[in-house]
Amino acid sequence: MYKLFLSSLIILLSCGYLLAQKKDTVPQQDDLLNSLTADSTKPQKLLPDHIILTQRILWGQKGLMRGINTFKLTPENRAHELKIRRTMLICHQVMGSITSLGMIWQGIVGAKLYNGDRSLKDLHEALGVGVNISYFSTAAFTLFAPPKMLDERKGYSSIKVHKWLAIVHMSGMIATNILAGQLESHPELKTWHRAAAFTAFGAFFLAEGVIKF
Repeated sequence: MYKLFLSSLIILLSCGYLLAQKKDTVPQQDDLLNSLTADSTKPQKLLPDHIILTQRILWGQKGLMRGINTFKLTPENRAHELKIRRTMLICHQVMGSITSLGMIWQGIVGAKLYNGDRSLKDLHEALGVGVNISYFSTAAFTLFAPPKMLDERKGYSSIKVHKWLAIVHMSGMIATNILAGQLESHPELKTWHRAAAFTAFGAFFLAEGVIKF
């Protein structure tokens, strides 16, 4: 009798345990199914949350380029855009190297011009035009390139330093051009013009170095 009772108790406890496990498992399975369904219906993120203004105007959710069928916001088109972005960034690097050489040449000619060799004035101005064209072309290749897929990771990165230096050298380039136009009537600005030019070149050179090394 005692053994029968004990056996029955063990069977009942086992059945109760299995039923409890089944009840616990069903909601878990339902939750998992719901999460999978939610994930499958959730739209794929195609643009980063943070995009610079020039890229937002062209490549944002309602950017100008989205009116062209080839650049409708779809996964396939975004893959194509990333190839365009890569090509533009390569051009950005090549043009950056050309600009650096132009800046060095213009700096050498400018130093001789400051020392009284007026015969180099036309050459210095021509180099200035060339450097400005190459510099702002270099900037355009990155400012108007399609955005990357993901936001930048938090913390220090060489890309962030490159961008901070870009603010410095672009400010220096704008100041150099403004001061250059006033040197004829205000020769006392030569020191400031030279300082702005050296600041632009120094920041530009460092920005290149951060990316390459």
